[in-house]
Amino acid sequence: MTQMNAYIALLRAVNVGGTGKLPMTELKAMCETAGFKSVRTYIASGNVVFTSAKSESQVKVALEAALAKYAGKPVGVMVRTVAGMAAVLAKSPFPQMPGNRTHAFFLDEPPAADALEAVSYRKDEEIQLGHREIYVYYPHGMGDSRLKIPAAKNGTARNMNTIATLAEMAGNLL
Repeated sequence: MTQMNAYIALLRAVNVGGTGKLPMTELKAMCETAGFKSVRTYIASGNVVFTSAKSESQVKVALEAALAKYAGKPVGVMVRTVAGMAAVLAKSPFPQMPGNRTHAFFLDEPPAADALEAVSYRKDEEIQLGHREIYVYYPHGMGDSRLKIPAAKNGTARNMNTIATLAEMAGNLL
């Protein structure tokens, strides 16, 4: 029997600020067409959990191909296993801060050790590098921040509340 893994896929720039509209029913159908099982979406911002026998990189390639076909342009996807997503939550350097003001920017690769040197417009935000993430605590909320993190430009951010929910949803699929 083939080993099934639970995954969380986070899409970049979907349903944010009126750009990149993608109905979650379409995303679910794309995932099912790609052969993923037990597909569930979470809030209309490009979050989907599912099971697959494919590897993390194979899942990423399949989903990005389906999204490019749908959108007519590349759509970035960050994929994590259940354990990977749980680790992002557990390793947050700001566990005592409100989950809605603490974000992880998900990246494909580990950030460079000097990634924070290029940060601009920093006010009172706290920033730490993670494994394949950059953690940011926004004391006044992300929407009011002008913080620019060049190393995160190809990533996608989710707050800790969303990360916890996605990790739980994906964990329940196994």
